[in-house]
Amino acid sequence: MGMLDANHCRSGTKLLLDGELYSVVERRHHKPGKGGAFVRFKLKGIVTGKVIDHTVRAGSKMETADVQVQKMQYLYKQGEDFVFMDSATYEQHTVQEDLLGYSANFLAENAEVEVTIYEGTPIGVQLPAKMVFEVVETIDNPNMGNTATNVTKDATIETGMTVQVPPFIKQGEKIQISTDDGSYVQRAT
Repeated sequence: MGMLDANHCRSGTKLLLDGELYSVVERRHHKPGKGGAFVRFKLKGIVTGKVIDHTVRAGSKMETADVQVQKMQYLYKQGEDFVFMDSATYEQHTVQEDLLGYSANFLAENAEVEVTIYEGTPIGVQLPAKMVFEVVETIDNPNMGNTATNVTKDATIETGMTVQVPPFIKQGEKIQISTDDGSYVQRAT
């Protein structure tokens, strides 16, 4: 960890503020007609996801955080924890389920993800925006044939999550799913 002049903090810079980790989303330098200049930041909590506004005097020193993002492979779930392996060093890291949240629904064995590490401890997992899964079961909708609306049916993917898919999707097919909201994107080839 080091100190960085507030004027030199750019979008993406990782900061430690009041014991919390933040990433700079936006930085604006203001020079009012009267008084000293100041810098306004919009910061996003790396662990919490909470967005805050923070203002400091121009030239103030900000504490930077040594945060690393590493590509890892999901191996398995052990109780309430998920185990990931660094593909380069084969070192294994454990991430608690509550840290993953909704993302846990998309973790299939061998999935490639980015794990954020701070002081040797995983603090976050970033999935790709879209992932491919195999459909293991589909349940036909009783409204089939109704073309006046966007008809969908339930499909269970290999992770056990149920998603809504178009009626033409069959068991055994591979589909692409958005990891933001679990929505169907398209068939995968």
